[in-house]
Amino acid sequence: MEAAVIDAGTQLLKAGTAVPDQAPPMIIPSQMKRMVEDGTSGDNNESVFEDVTVDPVVRGYIRDWDAIEDLLHYVLYNGLGWEEGNEGQILFTDPLCTPKAVREQLVQLMFETFNVSGFYASEQAVLSLYAVGRISGCTVDIGHGKIDIAPVLEGAVQHIASRRFEIGGVDLTKLLAQELSKSNLLANLNASDVEMLKVKYSCCAEDELAYEKTQRSSDTEEHTLPDGQVIRIRREKYTIGEALFQPSILGIEALGIVEQLVRSISTVSSENHRQLLENTVLCGGITSMPGFEDRFQKEASLCSSAIRPSLVKPPEYMPDKLTEYSAWVGGAILAKVVFPQNQHVTKGDYDETGPSIVHRKCF
Repeated sequence: MEAAVIDAGTQLLKAGTAVPDQAPPMIIPSQMKRMVEDGTSGDNNESVFEDVTVDPVVRGYIRDWDAIEDLLHYVLYNGLGWEEGNEGQILFTDPLCTPKAVREQLVQLMFETFNVSGFYASEQAVLSLYAVGRISGCTVDIGHGKIDIAPVLEGAVQHIASRRFEIGGVDLTKLLAQELSKSNLLANLNASDVEMLKVKYSCCAEDELAYEKTQRSSDTEEHTLPDGQVIRIRREKYTIGEALFQPSILGIEALGIVEQLVRSISTVSSENHRQLLENTVLCGGITSMPGFEDRFQKEASLCSSAIRPSLVKPPEYMPDKLTEYSAWVGGAILAKVVFPQNQHVTKGDYDETGPSIVHRKCF
């Protein structure tokens, strides 16, 4: 049985067996609905239940362990066809700077609840580089709940130089909702409507001057929502991309994403600057918006560094939309190495040492 690979994000969970040159066969929402008794009684004195939204993963980290257990049970036994009593090996992707307690609780859950035969975890930045055939470089990962910038040398994240920002796609969705409400005063937009509009219409201006021109433009597109509402989209579609290069749009005093990358790498030994900057990898679905790569490269040509960041293109044999699940693909590649070569945490390792074994064997 091939090892299972799990990449549990804030918005989406990607899962599948370790087949490196394909997209993950399961991509499902991480958010769940849970039926909770509301304490009242309906007809015939029957209890009344209501749907409660549960987020197992918040800003990239597991926060609700009961919910993640339920979600993984569905994924492994229903989605991937595991059989109870015959569980296989599993590899998890680790977000940047995952707390030690979270890693230990995850390995404990896998061995004590799911009875896995082997476990491994590796950082998302390293795995995303593996997906494009690199072991050194820098990843810029714009997730739904966070932005991570991580220099990697010879397969090891340089944590002292890494940067994590508690903003992400969810904050950009809220920004778009605010902007659309100004130009669609009578609209009643829910979060899923705005998320869909963000994915469909967001784009990036060529530079700051071009963005300012879009703010004076009267060009309008119309979109009809499933409930019949007609939404007019004008300059708002450029705001999402621009906020990543001008965080002040989000009300945040910070440098844009390219300058943050350069400053992150400047704290690494200068002999490694070229290797890191010239092997920059973009991750996250939002980086595939029209115009984003061109804007990134243009900002890179203007940045303060003597060595300009340049983007690594995925190999042609890799699946389309690799930026959306590069960590999962890298995990599938790594699983083909660590499990056959017995570099993973075994049940014997866990029984002998306990959850702390994850820090010795998964790095």
